[in-house]
Amino acid sequence: MMTELSIRVFERGTRLALSGAMLLFLMSSSAAAQTPAPAAPPDPNTGALTFTGGLDVPTKYMFRGLNQEPGGSNLTLFPYGDLGIAFYSGEGAIKSASVNFGVWNALLTGTSGLDGPQDKLHYEEDFYATLNLGFARGFSLGTTYTAYTSPNAMFGTVQELMFKVSKSHMLAPYGIVAFELDGQADGGENEGIYLELGVAPSWPLAGGKVTFAVPVKVGFSMQDYYERGDGTDSAFGYFQAGGLFTIPFTTPTSKFGAWNLHGGVDVYALGDTAKGFNNGDSGKVVASFGIGVVY
Repeated sequence: MMTELSIRVFERGTRLALSGAMLLFLMSSSAAAQTPAPAAPPDPNTGALTFTGGLDVPTKYMFRGLNQEPGGSNLTLFPYGDLGIAFYSGEGAIKSASVNFGVWNALLTGTSGLDGPQDKLHYEEDFYATLNLGFARGFSLGTTYTAYTSPNAMFGTVQELMFKVSKSHMLAPYGIVAFELDGQADGGENEGIYLELGVAPSWPLAGGKVTFAVPVKVGFSMQDYYERGDGTDSAFGYFQAGGLFTIPFTTPTSKFGAWNLHGGVDVYALGDTAKGFNNGDSGKVVASFGIGVVY
């Protein structure tokens, strides 16, 4: 049963998400008429169930600009898995509907993990469920509940309700509003509200054998998300820009799914609160590589 707080959060998030959808439409509708979106690769699995999984290996774990490994880590691993269920496709006001269930993990060898107080590698395990709705003109709305947990007890559980509005377009613009229902990512005293705006344009290279993407995002605190030590709130969280190469190494019609290798570099510019999580440094460069599969 939803509490009164949850109902207020849901109603406010829905209004913000719909407002974001109108903003994205005004920004991108004229350009979309001139520039077609890149074609999606053939789906090796044409059924209603889609599995996505993989393993990423970054040089540092940054969560929304907050460094989770201030003491350093020799090895960081992000294993994850997601099950998508498409249950509706039509021509009405709602063009498509699907749900996703997934789990995401962070395994660290440094002071937040294996070298930490509990001597345990498993720093984080997140569980989430998402309802995705597709609308006309390529707009979509995703509503996600996430429970961020720490098996090695390095932080308290954080429960979050997130709304994401996105647009099918060459620039792939999107906006996120996330509400902390219980617990805080910044370790502060108050549950916060997080805002993220970004784009993720991509281009095929080498005759479609490689895809290059340029994800750019900026994160803000709408309320108490980036709390400082003195109890005040830092509105600017971080700016992130990078480049990502994805190389498929199976055929699109493979019976064992579409596998890929990917890697890239992200550069962070950090706000005041994020600096505190990064030993006072105002920037960070994070490289990563990984393997993924979609089936």
